[in-house]
Amino acid sequence: FSSFRFDIYRKVPKDLTQPTYTGAIISVCCCLFILFLFLSELTGFIATEIVNELYVDDPDKDSGGKIEVNLNISLPNLHCELVGLDIQDEMGRHEVGHIDNSMKIPLNNGDGCRFEGHFSINKVPGNFHVSTHSATAQPQNPDMTHVIHKLSFGDKLQVHNVHGAFNALEGADKLSSNPLASHDYILKIVPTVYEDMSGKQRYSYQYTVANKEYVAYSHTGRIIPAIWFRYDLSPITVKYTERRQPLYRFITSV
Repeated sequence: FSSFRFDIYRKVPKDLTQPTYTGAIISVCCCLFILFLFLSELTGFIATEIVNELYVDDPDKDSGGKIEVNLNISLPNLHCELVGLDIQDEMGRHEVGHIDNSMKIPLNNGDGCRFEGHFSINKVPGNFHVSTHSATAQPQNPDMTHVIHKLSFGDKLQVHNVHGAFNALEGADKLSSNPLASHDYILKIVPTVYEDMSGKQRYSYQYTVANKEYVAYSHTGRIIPAIWFRYDLSPITVKYTERRQPLYRFITSV
């Protein structure tokens, strides 16, 4: 028995310390591989991970039961004085010719109109529609062919890693449809929460859409077309959370 056997810093025989070309190549390859692994771990540590989850709740309780709506639509064959926005819902709201925070831009030398509106709706099933209902004199043959540039709800999320249906109707083109036809867009709105690294939350809404086209007659037999957006809210909330790999995990991996 000898205490020398406990020496963990033993001398290496001289024949094992002689450099060779093969050893140099292996050493360089190992160093490059180690550097690659380190950079990979560093990239993973710096990068932000987006984690999503689903739950049943009303996320934006401070909104007062309201949802902000942004609508931008062009009707190239309908005069601006005939275009109006009407809002209805199951809480009894019935507003014809909503004009707050809205703008009408003439198109095609005044023959058409681009309607841009920013308004709020209640968090209950309802609809808003673009029509001639608020016009002082109803046109004989209103042309409801249109292009939807934007329809979004809530805050705008400019996040590259989140791909969702926040503006699902963007680019919807109905210019070749029947001019006297009404259009129904049935929306299912899904509340969406985005929480960044600082803990700040932004509230937006995604939606799915189905549409149909038909000719509607009034009780007098006249055709009064409109562009309807009928909406209902999903009880499911989608939450996106920014996360980063913990420092201890990065150190352990390195």
